[in-house]
Amino acid sequence: MIVAVGVEYLGTSYSGWQRQSHSPSVQAHVEAALSKVANHPIGVYCAGRTDSGVHALGQVIHFETDVSRPEKAWVLGGNAHLPDDISIIWARQMSDDFHARYSALSRRYRYVIANQKPRPAVLTGQVTWIRNPLDESLMHEAAQALVGEQDFSSFQASSCQSPTPFRNVFQVKVFRKGPYVIIDITANAFLHHMVRNIAGSLICVGRKEQSVSWIKELLEKKDRTQAAPTAKPDGLYFIQANYGNTVNIPKPEQGLWMLD
Repeated sequence: MIVAVGVEYLGTSYSGWQRQSHSPSVQAHVEAALSKVANHPIGVYCAGRTDSGVHALGQVIHFETDVSRPEKAWVLGGNAHLPDDISIIWARQMSDDFHARYSALSRRYRYVIANQKPRPAVLTGQVTWIRNPLDESLMHEAAQALVGEQDFSSFQASSCQSPTPFRNVFQVKVFRKGPYVIIDITANAFLHHMVRNIAGSLICVGRKEQSVSWIKELLEKKDRTQAAPTAKPDGLYFIQANYGNTVNIPKPEQGLWMLD
């Protein structure tokens, strides 16, 4: 039996999603919690691995099990064994051909910047703080060069293990909500550090340190050393994975400040 689970987490205290032998990870906590509910070892697969310090509202995972549990048992039982900064939101029994990673048609991320003079206190670790004003309209205009299937070598981390730098960005928008500047991007998949590298370069455009055409120029250069430094992980959120209308995967709840 294949069970899919939605997971929300604050990544500040973790080395990322993926299990590590030397540091705490979200995956290790989730697997341990679900194993207690199943009463046998559980190994999970996720829709998108997040880096150290990165958060998620709509991470999707799946696992195989021979035991039958009510869907609410995976949610309530799993959460009883999880720390406060990780939560199972829903569980669904899926068809045997479902895979959290390979069945996903796209992934969506948001990068949230607190663009204000005072340093935020309550949201420390949950947003990236930039004191100087950003022009979000210039950032949005520049970001449109990213749309389409193309070579993203200029935004690919040197540690990336992908065999190809090509990705297909379906949409990207930059907008402001009060003091927050939000970069919202959806693609079929992402390279290692791709969103944070894009955010770093768009911030330079927003500061008017670079022109609107710079993002297009970076794509053409296919050289990571020509782009801006990688933006901090604090403001990055895995929002959701899309599986199409035929797959019963709940979307993250609306109404949060980082969602429409």
